[in-house]
Amino acid sequence: ITVARETGDGAGQEAEASAEFFDMLERMQDDYIPYPRIEEIVEKGGPYSLVILPQFGGYWIEDAENVGTPTSSDSSYYEEEDGGLSPGTFGYKLECNGTVRAYRKHFLGKEHLNFYCTTNSLGNLILSLKYEEAEGQEYLRIILRSRTKTLHDRISLAGLSKLPSVPQIAKLLCDDVTGLKFYPVLYPRASQLIVTYDEHEVNNTFKFGVIYQKFGQISEEDLFGNNEESPAFTEFLNLLGDKIELLDFKGFRGGLDVAHGQTGTDSVYTVFREKEIMFHVSTKLPYTEGDPQQLQRKRHIGNDIVAAIFQEENTPFVPDMIASNFLHAYIVVQVENACTDHTTYKVSVTAREDVPSFGPPLPNPAVFKKGPEFREFLLTKLINAENACYKSDKFARLEGRTRAALLDNLHDELHRQTQAMLGLGSDDDKMENGSHGGLLESFKRAMRVRSHSMETMVGAHKKQHGGGVPGSLSGVISQSSTECTKSTFTVREGERHRGGGGREWERKRGRRKGGCGRGAEGEADAE
Repeated sequence: ITVARETGDGAGQEAEASAEFFDMLERMQDDYIPYPRIEEIVEKGGPYSLVILPQFGGYWIEDAENVGTPTSSDSSYYEEEDGGLSPGTFGYKLECNGTVRAYRKHFLGKEHLNFYCTTNSLGNLILSLKYEEAEGQEYLRIILRSRTKTLHDRISLAGLSKLPSVPQIAKLLCDDVTGLKFYPVLYPRASQLIVTYDEHEVNNTFKFGVIYQKFGQISEEDLFGNNEESPAFTEFLNLLGDKIELLDFKGFRGGLDVAHGQTGTDSVYTVFREKEIMFHVSTKLPYTEGDPQQLQRKRHIGNDIVAAIFQEENTPFVPDMIASNFLHAYIVVQVENACTDHTTYKVSVTAREDVPSFGPPLPNPAVFKKGPEFREFLLTKLINAENACYKSDKFARLEGRTRAALLDNLHDELHRQTQAMLGLGSDDDKMENGSHGGLLESFKRAMRVRSHSMETMVGAHKKQHGGGVPGSLSGVISQSSTECTKSTFTVREGERHRGGGGREWERKRGRRKGGCGRGAEGEADAE
């Protein structure tokens, strides 16, 4: 706010501008009408929508007739060459970015070259290069890794009299790369280090909350206070997965106690398309007499990122009803004709406003018959929801710091091992950026830093208790050929065909947009 001094015409103009600003601010406040409170809506009587927005917004609702859902340009789904996983039995697709799998698919075990360099503005860069022939055409496949994102492309060599240099190739993918000197990686085990880095964001374990909402329940205390499971709720849990005994359970436990029974005796678990899912069911977690907040239950569900809300009768759900730093998306399911041959489920989806949209899209009307198709839709939607939530500002910042630290350590390790192979340095030598005991230790240290960051987030919220890093943030590295990722730092550059000679290469590359120094539109820069 500028305070004008009484010195000349300029001061008068500043004062007038300030007055206009405050007038505009007052008009905006007068025109703003918050959404109705949940109590006001319930008092008016039903029928109700499955989800209503909080009084002061902050969330979007996906609905067959709702225009507030984020546009497709904000979607978490990326159309990439062989990037998405194959559809399920009913055609519902798990959304993922194939760039993190590109090195394993196209480079690992095949002849290729790796290079590294350090820049003042962009930090460390790692580039992988591979020559390919397809249908009589020559191509170069390229992966360029920076602190904020990874670029993957395949370019045609048609019409080129000679191969472009490594700096030219790097600049083709990233306009910010200029005048750099790349060094070849001369280490036989470099590919294993690189693929480990590329796939550090791959996740094959998920944990989701499942909350039972009875008719008329409109507060967090009401939701976590439910103890009994109705036949309709039990029927829904059976659709999600299998009831398992927690004691000595050997699968993914999602933070539940499998040794001493401190988190209940049983839970719901399933394996869906090679991914393990543990459900934190509110009614199965320990109930504490005299505790209206039911912290034993909230410490698990409140640390989940996505939750399913089961409504047995028509009662609206408000996404800010549950106070949590972690919960970012809800899949709300309302049963009709429960426990009959004609059972159907109405579905609505809501998420925080910085979470991009995710599929599969809701049909119109958003009603499903009980059966395997609805199960596939719901589990696919839950997994895609969590992957989309990791693109929100809060989680993107945490992931960005982890990515930058791991890339720096990968660069240092490749340099150290290359120098050792050439006999130019010992294991004790350190680069300017520092070598910290090998890449494996660096990954362990980065995971500990991320755990500390997540715990700090929890401690910042007065009502948030317990919990640690969600299992899905554990950085699990899988050797499976089909995985989903929780990162949006990778940006796809589609295949392009280039013609002409060396000058044509220089002239055309200016058409490519973007740089390595910042994330793509809609992504959060690493801090």
